[in-house]
Amino acid sequence: MNRRDQARSLTRRQRRGLTLIEVVVAISIVVVMSVIVMQTMFNAAEMGTLLSERDATTRSARVTMSLLRRELQLAFISQSGASPDRYKTLFIHEDDNPDKLFFTTFSHQRLYRNSRESDQTEISIWATPGEGKGYTLWHRESPRIDNEMDMGGPIYPIAHNVRSFNVRFLDPKTNEWVDEWASNTADTAGLPRAAEIGLVLIGRDPNDRDRTVDIPFLSTVIFQYAPPLPRRLLGGDS
Repeated sequence: MNRRDQARSLTRRQRRGLTLIEVVVAISIVVVMSVIVMQTMFNAAEMGTLLSERDATTRSARVTMSLLRRELQLAFISQSGASPDRYKTLFIHEDDNPDKLFFTTFSHQRLYRNSRESDQTEISIWATPGEGKGYTLWHRESPRIDNEMDMGGPIYPIAHNVRSFNVRFLDPKTNEWVDEWASNTADTAGLPRAAEIGLVLIGRDPNDRDRTVDIPFLSTVIFQYAPPLPRRLLGGDS
């Protein structure tokens, strides 16, 4: 075979296209790689959504816990509550599921100049069944103290998808935690020394999109205006 024939044979081989089997194999490889890439992108987007939801849940819980800590820390009961020309201040906790709180506190902040308001305010915390999962935790604040501790003032939600909200209190007389507190009773008169706030929110399970998980938050707050613990409970001389 001379050089001209060799060149013609080489040109025919170069011009020849892919066989049917080669085309099928190439398409199969492209399809498999596309499926893998699409599944990876879907999983990454789903994980990003889950992390965003978890971050939003955590931020919501932190804001709620910060609000409750500040208001409980500044809770007070007026020493002149028995005076006929003054409204009686109370600290009432109902051990329910979720719990309820009604109390007066010095945590109010005036938003408008020259408004006839002080730092004293009434606070109510309670829950109702939510539109989605769990409960919705509500907050009511009345800038004026009156005889209706569960009426008046703006109401707004502070947490959604609440599984549970539980508060217990440190009794300054016994240095023991109790589940109920009412300042208008003999056993728990006055303010507790401290409170432990437990909040559980419902979040999506990162391992199963169709399931949920409980996300717990726990915090302890010391009451600023509560009576100090007895010296015998602090290790001092009686």
